[in-house]
Amino acid sequence: MAEIAPSEALATQDAERELTPRQIVAALDKYIVGQDEAKKSVAIALRNRWRRLNAREDLREEIMPNNIIMIGPTGVGKTEIARRLARLADAPFIKVEATKFTEVGYVGRDVESMIRDLVDLAVTHQKEVQSERVQEEAATRAEERLLDVLLGTEKPKRSTLGGGLTLQPPPEGDGSPASESDDLRARTRERFRTMLREGELDEREVEIDISQANTPTLQMFGPMGLEEMGINLQDMLGNIGGGRQRKKRRVKVNEALQLLTQEEAQKLIDHDAAKAEAINRVEQSGIVFIDEIDKVAGRTAAKGNGGPDVSREGVQRDMLPIVEGSTVMTKHGMVKTDHVLFIASGAFHVSKPSDLIPELQGRFPIRVELNSLTENDFFQILTVPQNALLKQYKALFASEGVSVEFTEDAVREIARIAALVNADVENIGARRLHTILTTLLEDFLFDMPDGVDTQAIEIDADYVRERLTSIAQDHDLSQYIL
Repeated sequence: MAEIAPSEALATQDAERELTPRQIVAALDKYIVGQDEAKKSVAIALRNRWRRLNAREDLREEIMPNNIIMIGPTGVGKTEIARRLARLADAPFIKVEATKFTEVGYVGRDVESMIRDLVDLAVTHQKEVQSERVQEEAATRAEERLLDVLLGTEKPKRSTLGGGLTLQPPPEGDGSPASESDDLRARTRERFRTMLREGELDEREVEIDISQANTPTLQMFGPMGLEEMGINLQDMLGNIGGGRQRKKRRVKVNEALQLLTQEEAQKLIDHDAAKAEAINRVEQSGIVFIDEIDKVAGRTAAKGNGGPDVSREGVQRDMLPIVEGSTVMTKHGMVKTDHVLFIASGAFHVSKPSDLIPELQGRFPIRVELNSLTENDFFQILTVPQNALLKQYKALFASEGVSVEFTEDAVREIARIAALVNADVENIGARRLHTILTTLLEDFLFDMPDGVDTQAIEIDADYVRERLTSIAQDHDLSQYIL
């Protein structure tokens, strides 16, 4: 595996270099309402990465990331903050649930799998980036291959007969009478090229020869990272069936051009360079978001009044070396987690952060408490963000040729009811708005396009109260808008 020089590592941090903490918070404000303290903490953590890479070389490896633990009820923006942060930095990002891991030695996923999954995502992303870079050349090669198919001029492949005799394709331009028609073939090829580029041949069907994976399915579950061994066995056993095999497909010309372009792009990708760059990006700018960490905080075991729990205290112990910094073996190479940023979150309704084992608490020095959403927060969530729910529903209605408008009074009434139901039934944060809007607009969503005889719909406060107030006030029926 090729190593990437520090200067190249710095080059991968362009997105972080351009963003100051204030700019990061401003960018997060476009999608997330409130939670200023959490935004401030993650903005500092992101900027500190760029600062570390520009620090003195002898101290660069000594500066460790300040991992963050977010505390707050569900639906207040914990996951969205981490996800948007990763997009801003163009950093490898993965969200995992702490509850799906078990202690090493027991059946289930071990905590190292989160790093292996993160590397897999990063490698896939780097290959996509390389594929975009070579699209022009791949399209040119695909066009030539498709013209060969259309004109029936594909070069014959070498074939071996019995006794070790090999048939070679006949030489070109050997002075035979056929070579005299080269100019005619060239003119015909250019005419077909023009027709292909202008789309005149799109509906014609052709038979193309493309490659496809022929790897048998194999899954292994067990202790000590056998799931990773299972992946490697898949790679080795893939050759039993020939690895990748050629397959003939009969498709239309426009689809054939796309398939051939994809295949040529895969040939042009430098897979080793993609893996090396992916590992570097994971090590220098990877972000792991561990959700539901409060579910592995065992209060009894943490206080020494009970035995160990393989899905709680055992998972916490296994997380320690990963979060602190260790080397994880993946199928793409060894990955160091020393500078990976870990962001954990949990509601901590039943347990509290001090119920985590002390060693793990120390790995998350930054603690941020997120606030429950108020009625005014709901109003802003519905209207302010670039991906606000009302904007999403307007786009859904517009796809049916119907425009829908919400009066300000209607939006405030929706926010009031959402806050009321969260307080009386169960606080699920902003997710309440999804269910309330679905209930509010259910009839319109069902009737479009057949049963709606108007192209413009206005939702006012009276309609909101008519549809939702009786349900919100009836605690027996409120479960239906959860």
